[in-house]
Formats: sequence, structure tokens, C-alpha cells
Amino acid sequence: MEEYYRLLGVQPDASVAEIKTAFRRKAKQLHPDLSKESEADAKAFQKILKAYQTLISSRGSAVFDSLFKDRYSRGSKSEESFDYRKWLSERTDEESRCKLVFFDLMHGNEDDAVAEYKELSISRADFSLSRWFTREDFMDYGFILCEELIFREEYYDAYLLLAKIIRMEYSYSYFRHFFPEVMDLMRSLVRTKLPGKVSDELVLDALEDALDLGFGKKDEAYILRLMAESYDRLGDTATAGLCIRKAVQMDSTLSVPARFKNRYSF
Repeated sequence: MEEYYRLLGVQPDASVAEIKTAFRRKAKQLHPDLSKESEADAKAFQKILKAYQTLISSRGSAVFDSLFKDRYSRGSKSEESFDYRKWLSERTDEESRCKLVFFDLMHGNEDDAVAEYKELSISRADFSLSRWFTREDFMDYGFILCEELIFREEYYDAYLLLAKIIRMEYSYSYFRHFFPEVMDLMRSLVRTKLPGKVSDELVLDALEDALDLGFGKKDEAYILRLMAESYDRLGDTATAGLCIRKAVQMDSTLSVPARFKNRYSF
């Protein structure tokens, strides 16, 4: 196991999200489809792939309730013949559906995981994915789910999930040195993904919330500029003016759209 951690360049206490991110970095360098690899590189890729699969499997075993499996496999059914995913998918209770989301996420069924998460979010008013996992497991697998949501352009859902994870980190540190990467993902989501891809009403809901996520003045000034643009598109010029003025006060180097310079005084 120590060798697997060394191959991926992570510490033994690394989170699942950190292990997955480290694997992606290594894979980009060595994957046969992404690089002009030598035979040595191809062998190295197989090594890091095995390291990743082993570490993820060992970390993930605690996430899926072994008591369910033990209960079901007693008697005539052997543990080897037990289909845990089938058992989860046949149940309708929220706990099983939530466990199915993370089970699929870590077993190559990312599309199914995202679809199930979206269905739960829409169909259950009091839905809470975090309710059924330890804090650390929710943060780990929730971060990976955020990445998959962003990849599928489900930006608002990704924002809500990632914002919850960030607030958990502030309440009690878990990601530690990996946290800057979490914040970088949120920064990209807020600055480049949400605006123009999601309705202005939802963009404003996310941006107003993002002001409390501890980005710092320059990022907060940029968020205020984005809010001004959304309010302006919605016809609320008074609030747009307030936002852009406050943004410039926070960061005098901030780039301001020409139409704002002509319309609002600073």
C-alpha cells in the first residue's frame, strides 16, 4: 500500500478526492490515448492505474453499509453471489438511493450516479445526501460528484453541493492541503461556468451565497461585477449600479464593461 501511495504522489492520509485528482494528473502524462508514450510509459500507466483502483477500493469499502450486505447474504445466499448494486437499486428508501449514487460514482457508472442524484434532488423536498454518510465520506465523494456534475454542465447543482462541502471544511478541517484545489474548482465554477449558462435568477442566488465563502477581496469584487451584469440583464439597473460601484471600491484594478462606465458613475 505504501508503494501505491508513492506512485500516485500522495500521503497515506490523503482523501479519496485527493487520490482521484492525483491519479488524473498522472494519467494525463502517461495514458496511451493522451501522450506519445513509450513502452515504459505504458507500463507505468498500468502501475498507477492499479494503485488508484486498489486505494479507492480500500477507502470505499467503508462507505457502503456492510450491515445491509451481511443481512441479505445470511443463509442460502453466499456473499460472493450477492449483487450489492442490484439490491440497492431495488430499494426506494432515501438511504439506499443515496448509497447507490456513491456506489455508481466509484464503480464506473458516473452517468447513472449523476442521474440518480438529480432525480433525488428534484423529487424529494427534504433530500439530503450528507445525511447518510460520515462527514468525511460525504466530502470526499461529494467533491467527485461535483466534478461529474460540472462535466455534464449541471452547474447550479454542482454549486450547491460544493458550497456545502466548503462550509463543512471551514467548520472542521478535513481536506487540509487539498482545500486550495477545492476552492479553485469553486472559483472556476463561479467565474466561468455559471454566468451565461444558467438563468440570471439562479446565477444571482449562487453569487450572493458565494460572497460568504471566503474567497478574498479580488474574487469577491469579480463576483460583484458578475452580479451587476445579471441585475442589468434583468432590468434592475439600480441594484446593478450598487454592485458595480462596490466592486470597484473593493478592487480598483477591476476591469469594468464599457457600457457600465458610460451608465454608472464611480
